[in-house]
Formats: sequence, C-alpha cells, structure tokens
Amino acid sequence: MKLSLIPQERKFFELFRQQGQLVSEVLSELSKSLLEGRSRHPRLRDLEHKCDDVTHEIYRLTDSTFVTPMDQEDILLLASSLDDIVDLAEEVADKMELYRVKDVPEPARRMGELAAAAGVAIAKAVDDLEDMSGLEEQRLEVHRLENEGDKVNREAMAGLFAEENHLSAAEIIKWKDLHDLLEAVLDTCEHVANLLERIAIKNT
Repeated sequence: MKLSLIPQERKFFELFRQQGQLVSEVLSELSKSLLEGRSRHPRLRDLEHKCDDVTHEIYRLTDSTFVTPMDQEDILLLASSLDDIVDLAEEVADKMELYRVKDVPEPARRMGELAAAAGVAIAKAVDDLEDMSGLEEQRLEVHRLENEGDKVNREAMAGLFAEENHLSAAEIIKWKDLHDLLEAVLDTCEHVANLLERIAIKNT
C-alpha cells in the first residue's frame, strides 16, 4: 500500500534512501579494503561523517514534524541502526590501520564480501520503504548472508586457535577483534532488515 504523503513527510524517505546508499557504499569500501589488504580508513571516515549528518537531519525532521509517516520511535530506531552499521564498518577500518594489517586471511575477506552484499540488500530495502514493497525478499537475503557469516566466523575462530597454525598471541588477539567487529556488522544488518519488516507490517 503506497502512502499518501505531503512533501515534509516524503523527506523522511529521501533521507533514509541516502542512509541506505551510504551503508552500501561503506560496506563495499570495507570489502575492497579487506581484499586489498590495506585500510581505507580516511574514505570510510568521510562516509561515516556524511551518514552522521543524514542521521541528525532525520532526528531534527522528526522533532519538527507533527504527523510522521511512521511511528516516531520506528523512525529514530531505523536511523540510528543504519548509522550503527556505518560506525562498525568505520571501526573495522580504524582497527586495520591501528594493527597495520597487510595480509588478510581468506575468512576475513569472505566476511567483507558478505557485508558488501548485505549492504546492497539493505539499500534496496530502504529504497522500497515508501511503498513497502520487496522488503521480505531483502530481509531473507540479509538473513541468509548473516547465517553464512556465522559459519565463516566459526571456522575462522577455530583456525585462529588451531595449534598447527602457530599464530602468535598478538595475531590471535588482532584477528579475533576484527572478526568480532565483522560479525557485528552482519548482525546489525540483520537487525535493520528485521526492523524494516516490522515497520512494513505495522503500516500495511
């Protein structure tokens, strides 16, 4: 069901589309960073600042709009959750720079690819939010990607602590930290997908 909106209300969906596009771009940049074995932290930091600006604009618009197209609490939660994805991805890039990462193991590269794919699905879902179409398809895709990420992460943890790999304590700590963050990125993508589904159910 397409909602009948006045321009002020439609602005919410324009801002959410901007957030969705930023999420997709950030996760694509993160994946490239992991594949290349070098941090793209300056670029991700710039995108994170842009996402912060959009998030704050949504907060301000919510405060100044008497009748919003969705429940105010849903608008604020969705905006903050999308921003959380970007913050986590930027933190991965920051840690890669801090740890001077060069050689990235295959499981971490795969986690980056899964995150980038989830970012594409999130952007599509947010783009469809105004007419509430296609959200279930994207939710299922993000759920599939998150499940695959869980498997990859478990295998990565097993490899880190396998005696035959002879990894130093510093290497184990470094990659456990990075894998925990990458897992959090995918978990937050799934949280956003589930939130979008709940919003659709409430508004159709």
